[in-house]
Amino acid sequence: MTATLRDAVAADLRSITEIYRESVLNGVATYEETPPSEAEMALRFSTITGNGYPYVVALDERGAVIGYASAFRNRTAYRFLVEDSIYLSPEARGKGIGKALLSELVGRCTALGFRQMIAVIGGAHPSSIALHRALGFELQGLMKATGFKHGRWLDTAFMQRPLGEGTATKPTEGVYPDTLYRS
Repeated sequence: MTATLRDAVAADLRSITEIYRESVLNGVATYEETPPSEAEMALRFSTITGNGYPYVVALDERGAVIGYASAFRNRTAYRFLVEDSIYLSPEARGKGIGKALLSELVGRCTALGFRQMIAVIGGAHPSSIALHRALGFELQGLMKATGFKHGRWLDTAFMQRPLGEGTATKPTEGVYPDTLYRS
């Protein structure tokens, strides 16, 4: 399956909400147990995009949204760090769509001047860990039994990769992200 990637827009929120809803109800990537409403997802979307962070969707050959990815962090000391978030519809899983979305997110965040990207992987899901490893992330730690969902304890994996010059140089103040950062 091939996918077209583009910036997410408000018209995508119904599909984004449904993809996330399915993950909340059936998966372990998120520790939310009650799916948020479309209005709540719209608020999250506007917060992320309003702060200048990337939010990307994957479209199938019919133009339907089959996955999305975003980056975020909300404290000034974190202004050179972003956390990725990727969710796919069930039919898009295992077909390279997650890799395409994460690659796009890494590229966009690097271009914006971020220096580190982290992944907080709920359920320490092996596919998500493998995806992140394939794109240069390294496991930084595993917290055991941090969530309880679907009748079982879940571990949380933390992964990280440098972006751009990483920590080799000091970031230049006065350029993105701190000029666009709104907190």
